[in-house]
Amino acid sequence: QVQLQESGPGLVKPSQTLSLSCTVSGASLTTKYYYWSWISQPPGKGLEWMGAIAYSGTTYYSPSLESRTSISRDTSKNQFTLQLRSVTPEDTAVYYCARFNPNTNSYDYWGQGTQLTVSS
Repeated sequence: QVQLQESGPGLVKPSQTLSLSCTVSGASLTTKYYYWSWISQPPGKGLEWMGAIAYSGTTYYSPSLESRTSISRDTSKNQFTLQLRSVTPEDTAVYYCARFNPNTNSYDYWGQGTQLTVSS
């Protein structure tokens, strides 16, 4: 059974850098051809794809967030991490990590989500 678990600080101040981690069990980050993604959902809004790291380590970012976003991975921990720089209150959201399966063209496993609030 594949499981994803997000972890993060819960609260950050404006202008700081947010760092969220997703620990994966039951699957390897390097298994072809999956993509490991970060998706946010601000309060009252829909899901927003932020970026992904492929099985190969290649990263992809939403154009609207690319200047502030970095995704990396630690294969020894089977964990991937999102960094979002210069956060503002508009970055307040529930953040999910999820696995994209190109065989089904869908996200087949999701973490439970972690609430992040940006406030001074």
